[in-house]
Amino acid sequence: MSATLPLTAPQATIDTASVVVGLSGGVDSTALLHRLKDETSRLRALHVHHGLHPEADAWAEHCAALCASLDVPLKIIRVEVDRNSGLGLEGAARHARHAAFAAELQDGEVLALAHHRDDQAETFLLRTLRASGIDGLSAMRPWRQYENGWLWRPLLDTPRSDILAYAHAHGLTWIEDPSNAGNTHDRNFLRNEVMPLLRRRWPQASASIARSAALAAETMERDADGLRIALLACRRGDGDLDATTLQRLPTSFRADVVRDWVDEAGLPPLPASGIDAIERQLLPARSDTEAEYRWQQARILRWRDRLHAETLRPALPADFHAEWDGRDPQQLPDGSRLELLGATAFDHALRVQARRGGERIHLPGRGHSHALKHALQQADIPPWLRERLPLLVDGDEVLAAGDLLSARLHDWLKDHDARLVWHLG
Repeated sequence: MSATLPLTAPQATIDTASVVVGLSGGVDSTALLHRLKDETSRLRALHVHHGLHPEADAWAEHCAALCASLDVPLKIIRVEVDRNSGLGLEGAARHARHAAFAAELQDGEVLALAHHRDDQAETFLLRTLRASGIDGLSAMRPWRQYENGWLWRPLLDTPRSDILAYAHAHGLTWIEDPSNAGNTHDRNFLRNEVMPLLRRRWPQASASIARSAALAAETMERDADGLRIALLACRRGDGDLDATTLQRLPTSFRADVVRDWVDEAGLPPLPASGIDAIERQLLPARSDTEAEYRWQQARILRWRDRLHAETLRPALPADFHAEWDGRDPQQLPDGSRLELLGATAFDHALRVQARRGGERIHLPGRGHSHALKHALQQADIPPWLRERLPLLVDGDEVLAAGDLLSARLHDWLKDHDARLVWHLG
């Protein structure tokens, strides 16, 4: 049995950095915590309490006892897992866990996670089955920037069998999550059914698959500079993509540029069906249409000669209305707000409401009113903003739609050296 565990070397020294172990209490993170205890004097642990299992409290107590025995500070963080996030229970728990890690990590700290070679192989296969591109197939990295610090996977080149041998050799105790024995989750099915079958035929299957993930990562890094240049060429000043410039790129390269753009926007990875929708529906769409693709609470829209990506946001409820005198910012249900700057208040209270259809607005310099729908189009306000616009009205008169002002409000603001600002949030 192995009495030690080799660690992948970090790309920066951990001699002076504080290392934070994500401790689930399972054998992998337990072995990692024990191994790092002699590696650095600045070590602490975080246990995320998801509250999803009847034994969750007992697991937290186990982690507390383990850390006490090793003289390692521990913080237990309770999180709420959003079961309606659209990510599935496993994905939602992972999202909550990483949000907790990100909130806890201090500047320059290193978050150490216990992913190993078998995890890497499983991740590669899962992403292959989802038709991921090379960015997805590159799977997990041993070292990368993470929030305001770093993420380190010291055991990524280590098979799980070596971790188990180390744990037994040092007499460690750990938690066995009974849900890991079931095959409800895709990863468990791969781990319990598929990988043992592959290893019976090809004993080095895990190592070979993990090596493929590493080669994909190396290829992606070589191509990264070219992709960055192409993305810069396609990106507009507002962050959207110029559709004409994008279409001039080779098809396969274009897909990688779009994936990078989506990733930089902080959105979930774009599935293969998204690339297909962009190629077949969004890019060929006429400039006067509004084509759209949605996935995992996100969407990409084609409008005129641009692609826009964003998290799905709720429109204002149709029956929303509120009285507002301008003294304080007016918070709106969708997270945006209206603010009057430069003046104490309006002459009298006005009403803020959602668009209901059929409104008209009298624009500055115009002799008559216009349909608000046409005025917004002529003002080049994108459809993703139009659907969220709050209206500021006085009786039946529309004074503003977001930042679009009527002649009357324009003159009032000018006389008072004031501004009306719609903060999107």
